[in-house]
Amino acid sequence: MKAYDFIIVGSGVAGLSLALKAAAFGKVLVVTKKLSRSGSTNLAQGGIASVMHPEDSLERHFQDTLEAGAGLCREERVRLLVSQGPAVIENLVKWGVRFTKNGRKGSLNHGIPYHLAREGGHSNERILHANDLTGLEIQRALIQAATAEPNIQILENYMAIDLITAKHLLRRQRNGGDRCHGLYALDSQRNRVVALFGAATVLCTGGAGMVYSHTTNDSVSTGDGIAMAYRAGVAVEDMEFMQFHPTTFYNPGHPTYLISEALRGHGGVLRNHRGDPFMDGVHRMKSLAPRDVVARAIDAETKKSGHPCVYLDMTAFSRSDLRKHFPNIFAHCVKMGLDMSKERIPVVSAAHFTCGGVKVDENSATGLPGLYAVGETACTGVHGANRLASNSLLEGLVFSECALKHIVASSLSRPNQVDFREWNSLNVKPAPETIIYSHAFETIRSTMWHYVGIVRTDARLARAWEFIRVISRQIQHDYWSFSMEPNLIELRNLTLNAELIIRSARRRKESRGLHYNLDHPGLWPRIRHITLRRNAG
Repeated sequence: MKAYDFIIVGSGVAGLSLALKAAAFGKVLVVTKKLSRSGSTNLAQGGIASVMHPEDSLERHFQDTLEAGAGLCREERVRLLVSQGPAVIENLVKWGVRFTKNGRKGSLNHGIPYHLAREGGHSNERILHANDLTGLEIQRALIQAATAEPNIQILENYMAIDLITAKHLLRRQRNGGDRCHGLYALDSQRNRVVALFGAATVLCTGGAGMVYSHTTNDSVSTGDGIAMAYRAGVAVEDMEFMQFHPTTFYNPGHPTYLISEALRGHGGVLRNHRGDPFMDGVHRMKSLAPRDVVARAIDAETKKSGHPCVYLDMTAFSRSDLRKHFPNIFAHCVKMGLDMSKERIPVVSAAHFTCGGVKVDENSATGLPGLYAVGETACTGVHGANRLASNSLLEGLVFSECALKHIVASSLSRPNQVDFREWNSLNVKPAPETIIYSHAFETIRSTMWHYVGIVRTDARLARAWEFIRVISRQIQHDYWSFSMEPNLIELRNLTLNAELIIRSARRRKESRGLHYNLDHPGLWPRIRHITLRRNAG
């Protein structure tokens, strides 16, 4: 297979926006497990944050982000993030994204063409959205634009396995330092492993939300890019900060359904089973407090009361108002037998966003030349210890632009594939039973939910480490003993992500943002990030 100028792994907002811009500079290959209706971009209900209102300011967005991040944000990158908001919106509209328009007349709309919502942690209305399915609309527009671009080739149903680095070179070619030359991937439909070569490789594979048994993430979110980078010797950072979305529809036995934070921004109130607005005594922003605060408060409320959920009260609003602003959430509630204009919505928290990830610099470059990471796969530092709502789509778009500029300026050359060893199948045979992968998958997710969840202790983390290490050894054995198949690839990556989260959580002897440890309730006197490298620490 020929070499490319850009190999982009993943087809969410970060990957496709980068592909669309990179197509002007060379041949682009997008490698993806699935293309449409999958991934975190597709599931994003709320919207994308950008300063648009004349009474808002970049400084307020900046300060809101820092406050949510609990002191761990990299400030210069946050300033870059918020400053690029308006330009990002302009690009999305150019690519065909249809944001919800401002329905107010005359001077009431302040000259803003789009309706702006407000979400938790935001001091102003600055969330642009497409009703309550913003991610789906952005994904639709980007896929349509990318498939029409002749310089972009998309390989669907390909599963990335590992990065191609200097160790895969033929011995006579091993001169110079290490770098990334592309990746090995499983063509799932033909059941064969192929080598894909590129001048620059960009990981845009999303986060690792599937490591928890209760998650808002799509099933593809198994932390593939994070695991691949770590195995290649690249540093990962702040993996202990897994954000739990405070409100998902409580319906045991059914798939998790996200109840957007925009409902609380619209005026919804969180209440306990007695009807008390319990957030009033927790935070000055009440039900619109940052996500880490709300998730912990819900966890404490359910443990104290023994009731399995709390309730989001939208009954102050009319049926017509709710159907207008939240048509899909309203329809889902009706499907579940609930009229949200008359009844409170039962909600619980679920794993939602990986704030840590592959450590990158301001150019989205990793420590391995030729390798970049963008979006939820990366740890840019803009989210710190807790992501501010609706900053994630913005991050993917802003830092994909940073990656492109650096790649183009670096003038990277395509590798010569004849210099590399072919994939070695090791003459392995298919696994006698693949049900063992399903069992391991369930065990990992249950362990992480119960022992490495919203509230942690040293004892819980130690127990989780013991459990996961046993599974890890079994998976490593299977990887080298049996032939490649999708479940084994994902399980290998998911297991490694679980290990990284636990290792990072055990090192952070404080409670900050999304990491809350009952044994260490205070803060360290000095701000520090937790960085992990293979064979280090």
